[in-house]
Amino acid sequence: GFHPESEEAGSLLQRAVSVLQGSYLDSTSQDGFQYSQAILVENHVFLSELRAFAQAKEAAGYSQEELEETFAFLLFDNEEEAKEVCQRGLRVNSSSISTLGDPAKGVYISKYADCLHPRPWYHGKSGYIVICKLIKGKVKVVSENYTTSYTSPSPGYDCHIALSRNNTPSKTSHCQAFQQSQYYVYEVSDGSATERPRQICPYIII
Repeated sequence: GFHPESEEAGSLLQRAVSVLQGSYLDSTSQDGFQYSQAILVENHVFLSELRAFAQAKEAAGYSQEELEETFAFLLFDNEEEAKEVCQRGLRVNSSSISTLGDPAKGVYISKYADCLHPRPWYHGKSGYIVICKLIKGKVKVVSENYTTSYTSPSPGYDCHIALSRNNTPSKTSHCQAFQQSQYYVYEVSDGSATERPRQICPYIII
């Protein structure tokens, strides 16, 4: 017989794929990826914290644009790592990148669904993408910092992004494109960075 949950799984996959395809940096990616399975991540704690974050910032006078939910992406080689992030949340000290801010005080997450790793995908590679809901809040454009004195979270902001160089993807290396399309997201309360910024909420594993 026909089970409604299989239909739901199908529509979840479609929803996930349309989110991914709407977030490609490179139009040629449309044909380059196959997605096989989507798992909805319902973590009510994270969802309610995302809402609480939005309410607090709305009360602080943020604009609707700043409070808008958008999507961002993480790539993992195996399902266990992907599931762990969905259970524990995205926590500080989880990134090997440090160009936009101190990895001990914030988290990095990719803006583009086809640019999730410093190296390009090769044919036949597979992995697990975690689609997250993200409220960017107040975004500060920072210049990339390749020194070890890391850029600290900016008071009054919630997110750093790299200065856009408006380079076409063909001119930038994949690694550069990856680093330049990261969000560095943090939440500071009582002068110290929270371990898990509330404005990122894992949504779907695909």
